[in-house]
Amino acid sequence: MSEIRLYVTATEKDAARILDILSEVFGEEDLAVGTTEVDEKRDIWEASVYMMTDEEDDILRRMVDGLSHAYPDAAIEREVIPDVDWIAKSLEGLKPVRAGRFLVHGSHDRSKVKANDIAIEIDAGQAFGTGHHGTTAGCLEMIEAVARSRPIRRALDLGTGSGVLALGLRKIRNIPILATDIDPIAVAVAKENVRRNGIASGIRLETAPGFHSPAFAEEGPFDLIIANILARPLMKMAPQLAANLAPGGSVVLSGILAEQRWKVLAAYNGVRLRHVHTIWRNGWVTIHLRHGSF
Repeated sequence: MSEIRLYVTATEKDAARILDILSEVFGEEDLAVGTTEVDEKRDIWEASVYMMTDEEDDILRRMVDGLSHAYPDAAIEREVIPDVDWIAKSLEGLKPVRAGRFLVHGSHDRSKVKANDIAIEIDAGQAFGTGHHGTTAGCLEMIEAVARSRPIRRALDLGTGSGVLALGLRKIRNIPILATDIDPIAVAVAKENVRRNGIASGIRLETAPGFHSPAFAEEGPFDLIIANILARPLMKMAPQLAANLAPGGSVVLSGILAEQRWKVLAAYNGVRLRHVHTIWRNGWVTIHLRHGSF
């Protein structure tokens, strides 16, 4: 069985709107959605949904339905994905990324780590989060700022991907961290990255969709919750996330396009979380909120 993608070609602005629609349609499912720049000069982008071939008919129908109001004439195209680790291939040779004191680098760039760097070694693999995306780098900067300003006793990295954010926090705070992801492959990759970075204990990795796992009750409530996912699922899980947050705790949210910021803030204001600070990077935002009265 092959993996395929269904995609729509559009301008950057329209691709972002289409991504928002696709995130709403498929946000609670184990499907990857995203945008890719094709031609910078001509402002050509692609908004895609990835799936296996046996899911195609259903996904195509729902894409057409989801886009019918805003983009009734959208041409949905199809591509079969070759059996190649394109994530690893596309990230080969990427330079180290600095985010505050953190330096995220591949194994081939260990020599570039300086004395005062907090180094996180992540090689390209089958999980999101190498530090090169604006959301990951923004989260690392925000985590460092929050850790400096407030005591943290327990933390949660929801949607951990490669484990880079849990690793960053663990390297600056000796606290227990629960890191979860809906994808068992991502959890396996994160476990390898924890080992690679010399973390012997303190990070518990679990496969869990949303908050459906006994691990949350066993490890929480949390003084810091980090969730770098997508805007739509973040908004839907606001009540559950707030319920797992300790009094006075902080939340760091990302995976949010700049134009989605106000919708996300409204959802979290509704569960008594107030905005503290926003970091803007390449059209994406990372938001810090705190539990407390207004």
